[in-house]
Amino acid sequence: MRLHKRHDFPGKLLVVEGVDGSGKSTQLDLLRNWLVSKEQSVIFTEWNSSALISKTIKKAKQTNSLIPVTFSLLHATDFADRLENIIIPALKAGLIVLADRYCYTAFARDVARGVNKDWVRSLYGFSIRPDGAFYFQVPVEVSLSRIATSRRPGFYEAGMDIGLSSDPIESFQIFQSRIISEYDNMAEEFDFHVMPAEKTIHEQQMLFRQIATKILND
Repeated sequence: MRLHKRHDFPGKLLVVEGVDGSGKSTQLDLLRNWLVSKEQSVIFTEWNSSALISKTIKKAKQTNSLIPVTFSLLHATDFADRLENIIIPALKAGLIVLADRYCYTAFARDVARGVNKDWVRSLYGFSIRPDGAFYFQVPVEVSLSRIATSRRPGFYEAGMDIGLSSDPIESFQIFQSRIISEYDNMAEEFDFHVMPAEKTIHEQQMLFRQIATKILND
């Protein structure tokens, strides 16, 4: 698996991971704006945004009928398209690539849905190792409270597709707790920079910039 080997492209790849409500997207956006202000050349990509497949995934989700393995295959297709057509070309050009979620999202979510761990990792065996992977760690209660201020958890976000509970809130807590457990188990294996996502936005951003700067200057 290429994830265990350093890539030899001149650019740098930084990725953020974490459950919904962890604040990772906010932190990545702040980092992107800061890097741009420093006149750095930055490319941004996010999960489920491939022009090739993202509309198909969205349409399939609306029927609430996707089974876990199909879910895995669709997102792997999205990821492969973005890796080959956005991420790798940008790295070859010497740019900084910021990714909101990477293959680790599948490693956590799909396994939490009951998909075989080794199968999922083999499916994403073409992935390249990021220069920095940041895991924004937060308790499920905090995640839920942040989401609840603006909306109810979505069907798949709450894991309703695997029958954990008929109550969306309870299902969310069970499912996201499983995902957090998978992320925690991966932290050492994939050298995650574990970010204390309960700290203030400013405190997190200062730490994020400090570690990212060291990686980019390496």
